[in-house]
Amino acid sequence: MVTASKALKWATFVVVALTSPTSEVMAFSAPRHQNTPLRGANSIRRGNIRSGQTTTPGRRLWMSNNRDGGNDGGDPNPGGMNQWDDDDNERSWDDLNFFEQVQEWFASPEGKEDVQTYTVSLGVALLLRFLIIEPRYIPSLSMYPTFEVGDQLAVEKVTKRIRPFSRREVVVFNPPATFREMVGGPTSQKAKEALIKRIIAIEGDKVEVMGGKLFVNGAEQDEPFTAEDADYEFGPVVVPSGEVLVLGDNRNHSLDGHIW
Repeated sequence: MVTASKALKWATFVVVALTSPTSEVMAFSAPRHQNTPLRGANSIRRGNIRSGQTTTPGRRLWMSNNRDGGNDGGDPNPGGMNQWDDDDNERSWDDLNFFEQVQEWFASPEGKEDVQTYTVSLGVALLLRFLIIEPRYIPSLSMYPTFEVGDQLAVEKVTKRIRPFSRREVVVFNPPATFREMVGGPTSQKAKEALIKRIIAIEGDKVEVMGGKLFVNGAEQDEPFTAEDADYEFGPVVVPSGEVLVLGDNRNHSLDGHIW
C-alpha cells in the first residue's frame, strides 16, 4: 500500500526527471523517530570512545555523562533519533509493480538520460518529416513503368524552395480543384490523396500531343520512361506563367494535365 508521503515523493521524482533531465535525484528512506535499538549496529559509549573500546552489538546508541565511563543507567536523549532503516527492507526490482517500476526508472539517471534522448530524437524526426523529407507510397499505375503500385518513396521538400522546377522532374503535389471534382468532390478519399506526375513543360512552353508523340516548343521529345505512345490528341497549349504541365508516364492510364 502506497502512503501519501511516498506518493508525494514519487511525484516529485517524476517532475524533476521530466523538467531537469541532467540533474540527479538521490532516493533515500526517511528515518524513524523511535527510541528503539539500532539494528545490527554497535553501541559506543563516550567513555569507551576515549579508551578505544566498543561494547557488544544490539544495545542502544547513547553517550554517558560519566567521565569515568560508568553507566548511569539512563538515556540522556529519550525519544531521540536512534534508529534508521537499513537496506534489509528494500524491495528488489522484481518485487515492484509496473507503476512503481516506471517511477523508479524515471527517478534513475539512466531513465532521465533516456527521456532526454527520446525527446530530442522525436523532435528531430518531426522536423525532418514536416520540413525536409516525407515518406510516400505509390497507390496506382499512372507512373508505370517508373513506379509500380506499392513502391515507397522519400520525397524531399527543400529543392522547390531554392530553385525553379525543370522539365522531366517527378513531383508530388496536392490535386487541383478540377481533379477533385472529377473523382467525386473535395470530400472523397481520392481527392485528399497527393498526386505524383512528371513535369513535361514549364511556364511559357508550347505543348502538343499528336500521333502518340509529345512535342514541346515544336520539338518531338524522346521519352524512354513512358509505357507506350499516347492514344489521344492534345493541344497545342501554352503553359501559363507560374505553372507547369504534368503527365503520367503511363500516358493512357493517367488522370493528368491533358485532362484537367
